[in-house]
Amino acid sequence: MEERIYTIPLRKAFSRAPSYKRSSRAISEIRNFLIKHMKVEDVRIGRYLNLEVFKHGRKNPPPRVKVKAIKDKIKIKDVEKEIIRVDLVNAPVEEIKKEEIKKKPKIEVKESKLENNIEKLDDEKKEVLEHEKVIKKERKTKSFVDKTKPTQEQKISGIIGSTGKK
Repeated sequence: MEERIYTIPLRKAFSRAPSYKRSSRAISEIRNFLIKHMKVEDVRIGRYLNLEVFKHGRKNPPPRVKVKAIKDKIKIKDVEKEIIRVDLVNAPVEEIKKEEIKKKPKIEVKESKLENNIEKLDDEKKEVLEHEKVIKKERKTKSFVDKTKPTQEQKISGIIGSTGKK
């Protein structure tokens, strides 16, 4: 476990970015700086460092940051991998928790219950689809009647549309 303290200059990097991307650019510059100086590709930025960079919003990051970089070896799926954990100098150090894989007891499920449930679901789907087909047919068969226009019967009887003159 190797530990180093760096003061990373950020102003030159983020001043080249548009104002709305400045803090994001500063984070990527921290990553690039540590990849270059620590010779490891996997960089994990800590919570406190991230909060410090974004403290004044995404448009106004700090011009420089003092960080503590710790090089660790972790084991992922029987393969040892080097990572760099980076955080502020005064930030509390969080230790990596080793994930313990607990074997879950196997649950025996009766196949007959599953099959019955699947059959019920299939039946419900068929009913819903048939109902939708019936509704679509009804919509097609119903003719649209405009209630604002007078019907032919109303015109003949003279109730609607008559001027009073005959």
